[in-house]
Amino acid sequence: MPLEPYREFLAEREELLRHKWVLSEAAGRDVGFEVALVDWAFKHRSGWRQKRDLVASVGTRKSAKIA
Repeated sequence: MPLEPYREFLAEREELLRHKWVLSEAAGRDVGFEVALVDWAFKHRSGWRQKRDLVASVGTRKSAKIA
């Protein structure tokens, strides 16, 4: 069973929890998971995924050159 999808889930969750913390600090209260999720998904998720995919593809090309 591949772990990659689970690792992606954990990385996304970590980023979401970081975003929740930032929003909560700015609001002076806990904004809640759902609010943070919706905000992050609409404002940041696609850019985060593109950057993560780019880094992964560069890493794949580097390891192919080494082999």
